[in-house]
Amino acid sequence: MKSTKWLLGVALIALGFTSCKDEKEAQAEKAVDTYVVYVDSVEKVSNEEAQKNWEGIDAVYQLRMNEAEANLANLKDSIKAKERIIASKGKYEVIRTKMVVNTPVSIPSSKQQLRNALFGEGKIGDDMSFDWVNAGNIHGVYQTFIHTAEDNKDSYSREDWDEIKLMYEALDSRKNTVEKEGLSKEDNRKIAALKFKFAPMMKVNRIGAKSEEMKEAKE
Repeated sequence: MKSTKWLLGVALIALGFTSCKDEKEAQAEKAVDTYVVYVDSVEKVSNEEAQKNWEGIDAVYQLRMNEAEANLANLKDSIKAKERIIASKGKYEVIRTKMVVNTPVSIPSSKQQLRNALFGEGKIGDDMSFDWVNAGNIHGVYQTFIHTAEDNKDSYSREDWDEIKLMYEALDSRKNTVEKEGLSKEDNRKIAALKFKFAPMMKVNRIGAKSEEMKEAKE
């Protein structure tokens, strides 16, 4: 009697493991199917619609693909499932390539191009935040800004000089904050030397650009 109960217990435990395994396999199959169906659905979307919603489409794709690949280990026929995933990846790469080719290149405005040149690519945006400037890098920021402006002074328009003046004053304002946050005396001295040379040069060239523009307007 005891042996019968024991065998029954073992059978129930085995059944539980089988049921659990079947459930995991079913979830794995569903994950792979969902991924494959999603790629097929994206393939049917028009290029125009896909272009408009590409970021969302790609985000969902990454999620579906990761889920499918993570579930491969729970499948009996993982090789076949992997082949399906690879095939769908190939389809998606074709779609992605079309999107990249057809995506219009965003050209920064002339003002943003000037800011990129003076501070580095994307350092200063429309929010004009200088929070990234600190006691450790502010001397280098001044050097890049002033040397770039000096090297290109003959090519700047009046609008460029107005923007340079605005950025210069904003940087000076940030310096006032940084001085309280541990700016070394040595860096402060070097910055003062740069400013002493740059301020009059900026003033003269800004006036000159304005005069040249007025002269051209009269002609």
